[in-house]
Amino acid sequence: MEKSTKKGMFWSFPVSHFSYFFIWAIVSGYLTLWLEQVAKLNGSQAGIVFSMMAAMSLAFQPIFGFFSDRLVMKKNLVFIILGAGVLIGPYFEWIFMPLLSSTNAFGIAVITGIYLSFVLNGGVSVIEQYIQRASVTNNFEFGHSRIGGSIAGAAASFLGGRLFLINPNLIFWAATVTAIIAIIMFAFFDKINLENVDEVTDVTEKISMTDVRHLFKLRNFWILGIFFMGASALYDVFDQQFVIFFQSFFPSVSQATTVYSNVVTIQMIIEIVLMIPMPYIINKIGARNGLIIYGFITAIRIIGTALAPNWIFIVVLRLMAGFEMPLVLVSIMKYINGAFDNNLYATIYALSANFMKQISVFIFSALAGNFYDSIGFQHTYLIMGSIVLVITILTAFLLEKDHSIQLSPNNG
Repeated sequence: MEKSTKKGMFWSFPVSHFSYFFIWAIVSGYLTLWLEQVAKLNGSQAGIVFSMMAAMSLAFQPIFGFFSDRLVMKKNLVFIILGAGVLIGPYFEWIFMPLLSSTNAFGIAVITGIYLSFVLNGGVSVIEQYIQRASVTNNFEFGHSRIGGSIAGAAASFLGGRLFLINPNLIFWAATVTAIIAIIMFAFFDKINLENVDEVTDVTEKISMTDVRHLFKLRNFWILGIFFMGASALYDVFDQQFVIFFQSFFPSVSQATTVYSNVVTIQMIIEIVLMIPMPYIINKIGARNGLIIYGFITAIRIIGTALAPNWIFIVVLRLMAGFEMPLVLVSIMKYINGAFDNNLYATIYALSANFMKQISVFIFSALAGNFYDSIGFQHTYLIMGSIVLVITILTAFLLEKDHSIQLSPNNG
């Protein structure tokens, strides 16, 4: 069927992106401070919360991916995720502290980690894949909608600190308010051009576990997953303790913190600006090439940081992250859409870009921490950058071009 050129609603989707990612940014950005200063949890107890968030995401992501593919453009799962998000304020205001006083800290940390993983770590793929499919049916670029998410990160950084100083619990109530806004947007404003639904799925056929099992027989799926386990996972691991390494170049922590804060702000501005032309750039060079360029930039940034003689070089390399995020976000969405069966779009995204990546982050985070202590940051960065470089080179030779790959035997 020929795709309809009729434009659907666009401007509501960046607002939906903003609303959800504001929840993510403000909670993840200030949760550590809240657990330490308000809940009075020690480092080990707070660590349990984040460990459970990471661990449970490994369960939520493939499950959510499978059901998202079955629901396609139905919003049931989206509303469940956002409904849970509405409860963030009440949970931390009226449930967390009473539970903490009546039970052990370990138990409440586990419960909190599972809950936040449901809304954030697991829920993000549900929101992202829905808007990606909407971008196809409504004939707009996903990257342009994703600008709302980038702006949300900047807004959360700006407002979060001020709200925390007024009342630390306000950061969670801000998450509740934006979750309500997101529900309103998805319920009343995010409309779909139904004429193009067949562009994102075969409406006559529901996916099954047989289709998912067949996915694991595809070499290209594994190549994509390994790429994310190497390049994208090490991008995250590299960033985890980067600020500690950065501080070593300055005479005082306060000076380093000020410079770092300014650099991150500029990086986010670059990211927001580049999100506008990036879909057109990826359309021109191809999604596969976009992923490979992302891998090479990541390798250069990590290896370059290890060899940098002073903080100025490190700042320049850090600003390259503003190019990386738009590259990978737009490229992965377009690559999956063009290289795999759209019926399994959300499952592939959840498994390759999230599930397999999180396993790698879990493994490399522990290894990197030990290496930092034993051989130092520079040598650890050289190892990490070399891994990214090797995996990216292999991907350049092995990852298939974006053409239709049928997964189900019934689909030929």
